[in-house]
Amino acid sequence: MASSKNGKGTKRPLRSREWFDAKGDPTMAALYLERYMNFGLTLAELRSGRPIIGIAQTGSDLSPCNRHHLDLATRVRDGIRDAGGIPIEFPVHPIQETGKRPTAALDRNLSYLSLVECLYGYFFDGVVLTTGCDKTTPAMIMGAATVDIPAIVLSGGPMLDGHFAGGLAGSGTIVWYARQELAAGRIDMEKFIEMVASSAPSVGHCNTMGTALSMNSMAEALGMSLPGCAAIPGPYKERGQMAYETGKRIVDMVWEDLKPSDILTRKAFENAIVAASALGASTNCPPHVNAIARHIGVKLDNEDWDRVGYDIPLLVNCMPAGKYLGEAFHRAGGVPTVMKELLDRRKIHGDVMTVSGKTMAQNLRHVPKADGEVIKTYDKPMLNQAGFAVLGGNLFDSAIMKTSVISPEFREKYLEREGDRDAFEGTAIVFEGPEDYHHRINDPKLPIDENSILVIRNAGPVGYPGAAEVVNMLPPDRLVKGGVLLLPCIGDGRQSGTSASPSILNASPEAAVGGGLALLQTGDRVRVDIGKRTANILITAKELAKRKKAWKPDVIPSQTPWQELQRKFVGQLASGACLDFAVNYQKIAKTKGVPRHSH
Repeated sequence: MASSKNGKGTKRPLRSREWFDAKGDPTMAALYLERYMNFGLTLAELRSGRPIIGIAQTGSDLSPCNRHHLDLATRVRDGIRDAGGIPIEFPVHPIQETGKRPTAALDRNLSYLSLVECLYGYFFDGVVLTTGCDKTTPAMIMGAATVDIPAIVLSGGPMLDGHFAGGLAGSGTIVWYARQELAAGRIDMEKFIEMVASSAPSVGHCNTMGTALSMNSMAEALGMSLPGCAAIPGPYKERGQMAYETGKRIVDMVWEDLKPSDILTRKAFENAIVAASALGASTNCPPHVNAIARHIGVKLDNEDWDRVGYDIPLLVNCMPAGKYLGEAFHRAGGVPTVMKELLDRRKIHGDVMTVSGKTMAQNLRHVPKADGEVIKTYDKPMLNQAGFAVLGGNLFDSAIMKTSVISPEFREKYLEREGDRDAFEGTAIVFEGPEDYHHRINDPKLPIDENSILVIRNAGPVGYPGAAEVVNMLPPDRLVKGGVLLLPCIGDGRQSGTSASPSILNASPEAAVGGGLALLQTGDRVRVDIGKRTANILITAKELAKRKKAWKPDVIPSQTPWQELQRKFVGQLASGACLDFAVNYQKIAKTKGVPRHSH
């Protein structure tokens, strides 16, 4: 492979030379060169030996949470140019959580495939990954991990704080509160819409610690973003400055040959797990982070989230687990201040490499201390244990429960019973997907009371398809009007990171492939023991075997070719809901070599 020199005279091989300086085949070099000149690039630029840097553009009118990346890309380009690189911006398949039906979870793997093909099949020496809305972050990192060329994450940042009736209005979180008000009859539909819309006052993704801010914080905790990147609000000047610095940094990363595989180590993933607990991060983090680990070849599973992160305290006072929003989190120091608090207590690995070219410990050396209000100190946290509890039993092999959002009211009612602490039992009310739930939840014939457990199934990666965010189910209106705002919920789907419901979700295997939820019947007694990490149908082994023998999978019609293809190859949420064949392709820029010529 041809080489070029960096400013220190060190030779590094550049992939782009195989396209634009193909000395063994000048005909092909000419073919590549001539077409990439037709919008104004010059022969001198393309043949200069300067690194060619991709900007993976996730922003578009279809993706409002990421749309401002269309403007931020200008500053990324400036940084790349000033550092001696050549920027090439390209689109990847869009993902927008609040717009795509049946669920944006379908698009994470499709966007991942799109990025892999772009990074491997074209001439990029490095790439800036633009992220924001929930699944854009894992999709981009998964793709970069698979190809394994130098890559850096630029998140778009949260929206400005929303306000309604004199208080903060957190994106997503206000939806769950407003629907309680609507069910109780205290507001009408117009007021409901007004309340929800008040939470989105500017460009940017969710301003709560929902999945978007959680996953962009995971990118920073993993070492894939420059320090402080995740929490800068989208409209702030610092966001444009971060875009510029990110563009500059990726050029140096190319010369240093600093790749995802150098950063995404087992220690880095353990750091992310610990950070997720301290942040009060979304239950979508485990499947996404597990997926990234699988694509880089690091062994990671749900049990690691419990073992490594369960005893970590909650440090961030941010909705839905707290009361503040993204602007306050950023001003209090964002992810670096949280990581510094954890590093000082030796809860994270300080010796891991990051995209800055420095270790995590070096990055955090001069970070200010926690303010004690928005970001709590380790000695005086919001909660002493804030990690994910991973449950198993005859209902499923593995499911997640987010302990940082277990409210005092929920704990008192369900988890503090004399002689049976950290456990509860209830009667299952089973719904066959969200349509069935909405259709029947207020049916007076349905025997729901304060001792019921709401269960939703056929909402997983295969059954929905894609895994829908439907597990946090509101009780019937009659119970809400009586002050019962929350019932225990279980499901094989997911839940928005903006929700404060302590649901048991991501159940794997899902009902559609024969998981235990498929055998559950309305009226069955269910026991959940968080202390023992178990969740079981309270029926005899003989009855359970009888139901297993009688179970037959439903014929699930697909609506698009991609739905059918995803259903055929997708794995379960516990293992990251990856396309299982795709994880066999690792570090392909090295292991597969440069692709064949196109002519």
